[in-house]
Amino acid sequence: MSINRYINKIVELDISGKTTFIGRLVDLGLDVMILYNGHDYLYIPLLHMHRLREVSEEDYTVLREIEENLIEESQRISYRNILQQAKGKFIEIYVTGGKSLHGYITSVLNDYLVFYSPVYKNVFVSLHHLKWLTPYSNELTPYSLSDKELPVRPASAPFVRNFEEQLKKYENQLVVLDLGDQSEKIGVLKEVSNNIVELITANGESMYWKLAHVKSVHLP
Repeated sequence: MSINRYINKIVELDISGKTTFIGRLVDLGLDVMILYNGHDYLYIPLLHMHRLREVSEEDYTVLREIEENLIEESQRISYRNILQQAKGKFIEIYVTGGKSLHGYITSVLNDYLVFYSPVYKNVFVSLHHLKWLTPYSNELTPYSLSDKELPVRPASAPFVRNFEEQLKKYENQLVVLDLGDQSEKIGVLKEVSNNIVELITANGESMYWKLAHVKSVHLP
């Protein structure tokens, strides 16, 4: 049964990471949905949808008039299209660990994107683990920094299309996985091979991580 019939209705949505949203289902594409929670538009890949149900508008009356979307209504929405449209715009994205990132998408590659954050600088984010994104007003900038204080600084080196191959370029450098949500995810990137990442942690121990479960990588 298609969930298209819930467009413009109030729904409750559970996604990966034990997160629940309630809002109006504004639009639905082949691999992404747009949910309006009364304050923000949330662009959520269907990959992370666990459960969706309709709820009574009488129970949830906080939603305002629908505002301008990140993309034009005439376009057929898709996950990649939304990411491309978001490039250079101030957005919030959620990936892991109860932490969201505020900043700008600078590049969208085959299976990852490059996100510039004033706090973490250039972050490589797996497209498989991006839970949702929401755009901010054009008048806002991260942390109210001025353009002079916040020039977007894309990484100078060219990017390869594949997440694993990109990470190989940082072998023998200090990296942080998943925003450092565990101490074992901070260390020297010893090797990336066959979807396995080897890190040398602070105490010199080798720690191995399955790349398919690595959500983000950045250099401190």
